[in-house]
Amino acid sequence: MRIGLLGTGPWAQMAHAPALSRHGKLDFAGVWGRRPEAAKELAELHGVRAYDDADELFADVDAVAVALPPQVQADLAARAARAGCHLLLDKPLAPTVEQGRAVVEAVEEAGVASVVFFTTRFQPEPEAWIAEQAGVPGWFTGRAQWLGAVFTSESPFATPWRREKGALWDVGPHALSVLLPVLGDVRRVTAAAYGPGDTVHVVLDHAVGASSTLTLSLTAPPAAAGAAVELRGEAGVAVLPESSDGAVPALMRAADALLTAARTGRPHACDAAFGLRVTEILTAADDLLNGGAR
Repeated sequence: MRIGLLGTGPWAQMAHAPALSRHGKLDFAGVWGRRPEAAKELAELHGVRAYDDADELFADVDAVAVALPPQVQADLAARAARAGCHLLLDKPLAPTVEQGRAVVEAVEEAGVASVVFFTTRFQPEPEAWIAEQAGVPGWFTGRAQWLGAVFTSESPFATPWRREKGALWDVGPHALSVLLPVLGDVRRVTAAAYGPGDTVHVVLDHAVGASSTLTLSLTAPPAAAGAAVELRGEAGVAVLPESSDGAVPALMRAADALLTAARTGRPHACDAAFGLRVTEILTAADDLLNGGAR
């Protein structure tokens, strides 16, 4: 499968381009970016073509991987799907429900495959744990903490869209990607409140009767940063294991999932439709936050 890359920022440089270059079943064909010089530099580093026109890239490849801010990703993903390209997307799928729905509709109309890269879902130990816990009945509650130090340390990911959208939209998708397959869909976001910095606390009511809480931050002290998920129920307590793999191997497995979905026609669990559902839940929490006093 010939694949192109949209984006030239830190995530594209550190994760996407290396993963696409190393993947044995992908032909990494080219790079497009909003900054032509950056696209040229990244393309030269990996021995591929730099494209000045995204639509020209779409015409030359079978799929695209996207490493762009969500508002930019959503519009380009819909265009790429309409051009017949399979999609390897980043989270969140889109910053609004309307933009996310447009991506899903384009994917469905074009009949292309889509995978949204929720990192934890493509790491071996967490992936196996999620599948195991999804088969355990009687979960009562879940607790997810995703604490980053993006804005309290020197991080290349302190980007404008993260400053605008905050932890809810950046690390909230990771927490939801773990909780939803185990506790089921969310029927109601019951509470959302700000903590220090961009920290938010969210309470979810799941369709099966369980509840969960999320604590999300990009302004945590560096010593407090990290992620943890704990489930409690009739079977006792289960804790999400850490992964031995980083982003590049996980992204290569996400590419494997895209290849399988494209070959079989069977949607992956983390497809654009799932990405849209995550966007809907985040939007509901955001509405509660914006309706409250800060």
